[in-house]
Amino acid sequence: MPEDLPDDLRAAFDAYERAIMANDLDALDAAFATGAGTLRGDAAGLLVGHDAISGFRGLRGGVAPRTIESIEYRPLGGDAALLVSVSRYVAGGTGLQTQLWQRIDGRWLITAAHVTSRAPAFDRAVWRTVGDPLYQGAWEGPLEGLTVAVKDLFAIKGYRIGAGNPAYLQSARAETTSAPAVGDLLRGGASLRGIARTDEFAYSIAGDNVHYGTPPNGAVPGALPGGSSSGPASAVALGQADVALATDTAGSVRVPASYQGLWGLRTTHGLVPRQGLLPLAQSFDTVGWLTRDGDTLQAVADWCLSYDGSGSTESVLGASGDDLPWRFRVPVEALAAVAPATRAAFEAFVEASELPVDEVSIGDLDDYLVPFRTVQGAEAWRNNGEWLRAHPGTTGAAVAERFRAAAAVTAADEAAARAALAPLRERLHALVQGAVLLLATVPGPAPARTATGADVDAVRQNTLRLTTPAAVGGLPALSIPLLRVASGTSATHASPARPAPVGVSVLSRAGTDIALVRLGRALHAQTIETDSV
Repeated sequence: MPEDLPDDLRAAFDAYERAIMANDLDALDAAFATGAGTLRGDAAGLLVGHDAISGFRGLRGGVAPRTIESIEYRPLGGDAALLVSVSRYVAGGTGLQTQLWQRIDGRWLITAAHVTSRAPAFDRAVWRTVGDPLYQGAWEGPLEGLTVAVKDLFAIKGYRIGAGNPAYLQSARAETTSAPAVGDLLRGGASLRGIARTDEFAYSIAGDNVHYGTPPNGAVPGALPGGSSSGPASAVALGQADVALATDTAGSVRVPASYQGLWGLRTTHGLVPRQGLLPLAQSFDTVGWLTRDGDTLQAVADWCLSYDGSGSTESVLGASGDDLPWRFRVPVEALAAVAPATRAAFEAFVEASELPVDEVSIGDLDDYLVPFRTVQGAEAWRNNGEWLRAHPGTTGAAVAERFRAAAAVTAADEAAARAALAPLRERLHALVQGAVLLLATVPGPAPARTATGADVDAVRQNTLRLTTPAAVGGLPALSIPLLRVASGTSATHASPARPAPVGVSVLSRAGTDIALVRLGRALHAQTIETDSV
């Protein structure tokens, strides 16, 4: 221990260590300086402000037992000091914590901290199992060198499907063949990095999982990642994989893409066969991919959707070989459904890009959402009800409540809902003839992980109003990371007033998926060019 370390600073440091070992949240809050300028960083990112740090700590659940092996002390003046300490964990491994302490009103308080934890084998909130690689793809091909995080709903030969639920994983059998969507990526030269987490049975949109934890948001520390493709999306955003193979029923590709600043494509319904995919609601389930950039997504779409001999789909090059029209239609209902800051950013993007835009009406968004949820619930219960009855109490409370509601859907309810969706589908198909629908992917930035259940549910409802029209129409939809929106100042957001990503979605007619990605890349390039002027 440094001999020149002041006694009162040593006492403050020791008190902090006792508090962290006891997970004494009040004492830990008191050890950090109050206000918006306090900092805490680790491998997941930077938290700014005492409230954001306190919220993170409340969800962390304490740290592994450790002892302080050594401390380096560097005085930075009479009332400031830098402490760098080495932690040795009882279960093995070491870590570092670097802290800036300042004497404020006679007390030593932490004003900035950076934590380097012991190296984990892998983040179990992101991955179920991982390898380097888990499965080697072809040694050459257009996807050579890319790594893939596979959502835990797809069959992979030799592995069980877990569906985000440990009891389901335990009851499942190992798959004898891989899903066609997996095989296509392998044949193209990509390798499987691992199997990534999903919300339970893909029946959520937030990205949390009560059994395995919440994957980190790779763009906004302390925020929800977006679901139900949360694990593979986080893996891509964190740089642990290049491509996420995922599903989108009501937004499960597009929402995490928007929350984490990724590109996310929901493919035309039925275009990529769903063999080897655990279903949620077959009328709306579709395969999709997430990537960090448009070029990678284009390579994946070009290969998986058009190469000769694809095990995944018939060639759609005829439908997607021609460019889509550079004409856009903005649904006024979608524009009204987003937060004011998102609307301002969206309108500024449209104006700066000088896009040829017409405002159109697609009808009340609840007219889509309500019957959609009825049909989705009926199918979800048919798919999973027998297993759930045989395994009571094995799902989290929120998912259990959704399945309880799904079990109550009658045949008459389902028939009426399907009848209500038919004219809405026709309306959407008419609107994407000769134009592309343009709207914000979600109402606003990702909510904080500390947001209350009621707040998260409200965000979920508002989000589904924007994402379900594409599902109802069976249309391809691409979320592009085009907007940056201040995340607000309420407790429902992770980093007050800091810019966070929000996606812009484009929807086109069925079968034009490849051309839609090409159009999205052109939009993105034009935005970058406009920003640089």
